[in-house]
This record gives sequence, structure tokens and C-alpha cells, in this order.
Amino acid sequence: MILVMAGTSDARELALLLQREGHPLLTTVVTESAAKSMEEAGLPVLTGRLPQDALIGLIEDKSVRLVVDATHPFAEEASRNAIAAAEATGVPYIRYERDRLTFDDNPLITYVDDYEQAAELAAERKGVVMLTTGSKTLAIFTRKLLSLPGTTLVARMLPRRDNMEKCEELGLEQKNIVAMQGPFSRELNEALYRHYNVTLMITKESGKAGAVDEKLESALALGIETIVIGRPAVAYGIYYNEFEGVVSKANEVLGRT
Repeated sequence: MILVMAGTSDARELALLLQREGHPLLTTVVTESAAKSMEEAGLPVLTGRLPQDALIGLIEDKSVRLVVDATHPFAEEASRNAIAAAEATGVPYIRYERDRLTFDDNPLITYVDDYEQAAELAAERKGVVMLTTGSKTLAIFTRKLLSLPGTTLVARMLPRRDNMEKCEELGLEQKNIVAMQGPFSRELNEALYRHYNVTLMITKESGKAGAVDEKLESALALGIETIVIGRPAVAYGIYYNEFEGVVSKANEVLGRT
């Protein structure tokens, strides 16, 4: 059996491809909405965060022979847990991650290494800042920006109760919350930027399937400065950014040609 740790729409497509190759598999996701998407596609799925010990137990219980880590590019903890669990059980681990996108030499784009750097730079720029990096690191930005004169923080995130509760706890006003599930078209992105009079947009370098290109293209079209947070550095080992490599390796590990 293959364990496919999913976290993106392309991870679902990869799992379907492996299934069509005849490989028995189990997918894992974090959210109920992602689980529903897997189930609708006919994929077996386990929902919830899996720490290292739980992953080791799952690998042993399900007689997993290959771990395919196709989690989100910014799910650093999940990847590290997967690497450690695979090593502890002696099971091969391979990483699938969508290609990076680059907009070289564009004066409107500034690349930073982490969320703290992004928040500090946004505090220097001020204006209307639209944050599109989700709720997990929202506190980093509210600490820097909410009480800063001449600055308005607008946060875009999934329309979940826990997200709204976090916004309330951190003091983010309802009028500055965009609670919608993407992906978003370029037209919708531009409409949101115009509605809030955005002067600075903050995003993560997730890759095309994560719609970061639409966010950037929309911002650039309107002349809006953008801060792009680079992906975390993880020593993945065997790594592919296209499906064919993963399928070929899976066939090799599971003894198929």
C-alpha cells in the first residue's frame, strides 16, 4: 500500500493517477473539506493531523510500503514528521511538490524568507495590507500591523468557525475579513484589491496550482506592491515536481514495470 499525504488539488490528481496504475493506497488530509474532495474522487481518506508517532503506527498498521509526501509546500511540520516516520519504519519516502514560480526583476515584488520578515517589511510600507497566507500565522501580522498608524490589515482566509474566532481574539475587525474559499480568478482578485484599496499584498510562494500566480498577476496589473514569502527549507531527499517521476518510482518500489 502507498500512503499519500495530500494537501493540494494536484495531490488529489496524483493519488488518482497512482490508483489508476493499480496501486492500493490511503490518502491523508487535514480538513473535512479536503476529505470530502477525496471521497468524491473515490479515494480512501483519513482526516486529521498526524504527528510522527501516529504516522509510524499508521505505516505499520496498514503495511505501507511507500510514503508519498504531497502536502502543501508550506506544511513543513507534516513533511518532517513524514520523513522521520518513514526512516523509523524503514519505508521509502518520496516528495512531490509543484514547481516554483518566479517573477524575476519585477520592482513591485519583494521576496522574504519567513513570516516575521514579511510582517516587518509591511510595517515599514504601511497602507492597506491584504494578507493571503491563511490564519495559522495571523498573529505575527496582527502584532505588527493592527495598532500601527496609517495601516489597515485585511486578511483573506477559509470561511471556518475557528478562523473567525481567531480573528476575533486577535482584534481583527469583521469588515476587514475576507472569508472565502479559493481558487480565485484574476478578475475576483482584482475586484477585492480595488474594493479595499489595497496598497500591499502578502502571499506565499505556493506555486501555480495554489493560485499564487493569479494573486501576483492581479496585483501587478493594478500596480500593487507584493511581498512573497519563500518556501521553507526541508531536506526531502528523493524529490519530484511532476507526476511521472512519482509513478515511475512507485512502480519501481512496488515491483512493477
